[in-house]
Amino acid sequence: MNKKPPAAAAPTKRAGTPLKERLFVAAQYALPHHPLSWVMRQIANSTWPPLKQRLIEQAIQRLGIDLQEAAMSDPQAYESFNAFFTRALREGARPLAPEPDAVLCPVDGAVSQVGQVSDGRIFQAKGHDYSVLELLGGDEDWARVFDGGAFANLYLSPRDYHRIHMPCSGRLIRTIHVPGRLFSVNPITTRQVPRLFARNERIACLFEAPAGPLAVILVGAIFVSSLETVWGGVLNTPRQIEVCDYGPPAMTVKLQGGAEMGRFNMGSTVILLFGKGKARWSSALKAGMKVRMGQRIGSVLISQDGLHGPGQT
Repeated sequence: MNKKPPAAAAPTKRAGTPLKERLFVAAQYALPHHPLSWVMRQIANSTWPPLKQRLIEQAIQRLGIDLQEAAMSDPQAYESFNAFFTRALREGARPLAPEPDAVLCPVDGAVSQVGQVSDGRIFQAKGHDYSVLELLGGDEDWARVFDGGAFANLYLSPRDYHRIHMPCSGRLIRTIHVPGRLFSVNPITTRQVPRLFARNERIACLFEAPAGPLAVILVGAIFVSSLETVWGGVLNTPRQIEVCDYGPPAMTVKLQGGAEMGRFNMGSTVILLFGKGKARWSSALKAGMKVRMGQRIGSVLISQDGLHGPGQT
């Protein structure tokens, strides 16, 4: 189970890819991802008023952030840039789809890809895919239950709301932290870096849901130096080099659909996995489509006996 991430492969050269994009991606291979992200974290968590206010004002101006949706609409009220970046929304800002079988969108962002797991692999972009086994840090039992199931890759840009919510109700079975690189996960990089989501640092949160096994995977990215869950706090550590399987939680963790389950700063990606025949995506859900937390993006097929995760009863 404890395996080091595979060695990095070179970026893919594609006919017609602009030179500027190729250079942008190639430069990322040389960057010290984790030291840069550590520096960014120190800056983002600084409470020095001149610095944090300057960063907040620039973000609002350049990213077009609407603070009227936030629980705290006064930009002066945030103690740090990171507190602003991971701000809570005001009550009612993201109404939840009311249907009991709805798969709720867990984030604000855009659809990167959506579809079915085929032969244990997930489609990333034209010419690229990656394995569920690698994504989950080598856990063969859990990888097997998602083969043939539904997947969705959801991209969060820096301007988006950065808390992550449950797509449906579930009971936490285990949490797996997989160390790795911190490539950008923007569309340009996604098109060119092979196995991007299976090589970046990530936290796989595995649940037992009414429709069966569910995975909500938080994928890190450049400058994302903090991957956090509501039950475990910040789980990634700079010096960790091996997969860490936290196993079943010490206390029962049950979360309702729409409940907050984690967060990260800057932009990143959330991956959803459902078991075979247990979820169906809405026909309108397409790559590139903008989505908002709480909207219905699919439906689950609720099992009467409850299909459990590996080894569960």
